[in-house]
Amino acid sequence: MQEKSRILIIEDELKVASFLQRGLEGNNYEAEVAYDGDIGMRKFESSDFDALIVDINIPALNGYEVCKRVRLKNQKIPILILSALGTTTDKLQGFNLGADDYLVKPFEFEELLARIKALLKRADVNQHAEAEVLRVQDLEMNIRSKEVKRSGNKINLTAKEFMLLELLMREHGKVLSRSEIAQKIWDINFDTGSNIIDLYIFYLRKKIDKGFDQKLIHTLHGMGYVLRPD
Repeated sequence: MQEKSRILIIEDELKVASFLQRGLEGNNYEAEVAYDGDIGMRKFESSDFDALIVDINIPALNGYEVCKRVRLKNQKIPILILSALGTTTDKLQGFNLGADDYLVKPFEFEELLARIKALLKRADVNQHAEAEVLRVQDLEMNIRSKEVKRSGNKINLTAKEFMLLELLMREHGKVLSRSEIAQKIWDINFDTGSNIIDLYIFYLRKKIDKGFDQKLIHTLHGMGYVLRPD
């Protein structure tokens, strides 16, 4: 019998927390609830979980601080932020602090369930992946160690920046549309009003191409983005 995945829900709204717990348990997950960030961190540190669902506006430690602290202890566990805060700035802050996905309230439970499944599947694939190194020109990415180097110089990336660069490197030479990037990296239907992808491309360019004569990340206006030598 396959072991159930364990989900930690950090949510202070009793009705929402109860709804999530019942829904997850009804879909063959084990779910545990913490009603503030401090209790959530204590539960996380004292037990093994496969994924976290975290609200932002919670007592004690807010959701951003929870993400930050979890990432200091565990770089791999999937974190989904579930919040009524839905601006681009809110989402960017969550992603930059280590969240893997972000769902805005109100939400459809089936969508949340699909995202949790996708995050757990990705985590399982990464856990069992063999050591792999991607190379494009002088840019090198070690999938196992999460190290990125260009011309031997180490480049520090956030989790989302790493995922975006990995996609560009695996598909190097291919033009990727913004909607395709959104679906593969954020597991969301593309929001035409969002500029998150453009911002992350901007962040990557500053880290990958700045100071190098040969640029690797290119914009094809009206089409998307591509990683390839000039």
